[in-house]
Amino acid sequence: MQAGRTNQCARVAVTEEVAEAAPPPTRKAARRAAKPAEGVAPRLPGETQRRILASARAEFAEKGFAGARTERIVRVAGVNPNLLYHYFGSKERLFVAVMEEIYGDVRSHHGDLELEALSPQKAIRRLTEATFDLFVASDDVIRLLSTENIHHAEHIRGSERIAHLYDPLLALIERQLDRGREQGTFRAEVDAEELFITITGLSYFYLSNRHTLSVILRTDLNGRARRERRRRHIVDVVLSYLRHGADGTQRLQSSTRTA
Repeated sequence: MQAGRTNQCARVAVTEEVAEAAPPPTRKAARRAAKPAEGVAPRLPGETQRRILASARAEFAEKGFAGARTERIVRVAGVNPNLLYHYFGSKERLFVAVMEEIYGDVRSHHGDLELEALSPQKAIRRLTEATFDLFVASDDVIRLLSTENIHHAEHIRGSERIAHLYDPLLALIERQLDRGREQGTFRAEVDAEELFITITGLSYFYLSNRHTLSVILRTDLNGRARRERRRRHIVDVVLSYLRHGADGTQRLQSSTRTA
């Protein structure tokens, strides 16, 4: 009996020792395990919460975090002020809820499942177009992202929902890059995170700075024709980069192999 207990304790000790010795999964390994998704399913607030969130989204986008006032938010929402604090606790937590909604909307717009089914070139093209189109259609997204960057992301830093929201998309980009390399259509040394930043940045900078750039360049960057021209340019920049190696050699002249 004593020997049995001794052996059992030894097995437990060995198991614990192995568990402690096992290295934690890398960020890339964890990301690769992520499944395609249409973004994280949003929580389903009640009607009162939806009205507060909609009002807060408009208020924060217009006034920024510092300039936003909870009095205006509840007045526009048509609710008792106590309900704002009942559902969200504070102005800061309400802002985080708005940002979670914003990021959820952006991720849903990416359409991961659709991108997964496309060829590598078509998937990256569609992701680039969808990113640009989302920013065009949602000016409040640009304003709210700019507001939180002014605050060095101090409000969303603690959001578990936002922290892992982009893992499935980055995993999808990595898979499409791998497929493109295997087909010989994409260069070999592309990092998924860097490509994601490039795709987002090319659209975000143009649209967030279009008013000042219009003055500097003495042209209207807000017109539909000019936006379409910029959209085509961004797609061409991204795909041209992927099709050329570091030595400038073009990988593919046409898209016939990835149709």
